[in-house]
Amino acid sequence: MRQAELSRNTLETRIAVRIDLDGTGVATLASGVPFLDHMLDQIARHGLIDLEVRCEGDTHIDDHHSVEDIGIALGQAFARALGDKKGLRRYGHAYVPLDEALSRVVVDFSGRPGLFYAVNFTRERIGCFEVDLVREFFQGFVNHAGLTLHIDNLRGDNAHHQAETVFKAFGRALRMAAEIDPRAAGVIPSTKGAL
Repeated sequence: MRQAELSRNTLETRIAVRIDLDGTGVATLASGVPFLDHMLDQIARHGLIDLEVRCEGDTHIDDHHSVEDIGIALGQAFARALGDKKGLRRYGHAYVPLDEALSRVVVDFSGRPGLFYAVNFTRERIGCFEVDLVREFFQGFVNHAGLTLHIDNLRGDNAHHQAETVFKAFGRALRMAAEIDPRAAGVIPSTKGAL
């Protein structure tokens, strides 16, 4: 059972997360940041990950702490659910279009946190959501899941479309990388013997 449940409480946020990597894409989301809920739903749906996120954050200040801390909590949950990583495909990638926008995301469950992020949004906000927070979410996730993540928005004129292609591609790439390879059952996918 590749599942994890955890809570993360700070003076800025109170977060509860539950994931099932072998789910069907069902999401129950109450992050306190509506646009983030929409993006998390993309990860769940396209990654076939069952996902529950609840957050009470200091959004009266802004959304930064909630978005970053949810990325951290999800990264921790992901690392816990993956366990020893035996039998993982390890690598995943996806290209996802949405009308004029196109993004590519590549994942490696290497055990080495690294974010390589090339997204030039066409505006600073999507509704009231600051687009800078997309990077903060992924940085928190990467640091605590222990993966290498390359995100490239290859084109796009509409910032909502740009963000949505990134999160959909991330879900698809996670799904591929986290799958168990039946030909490699019980084997850690590394010549080092550890990830």
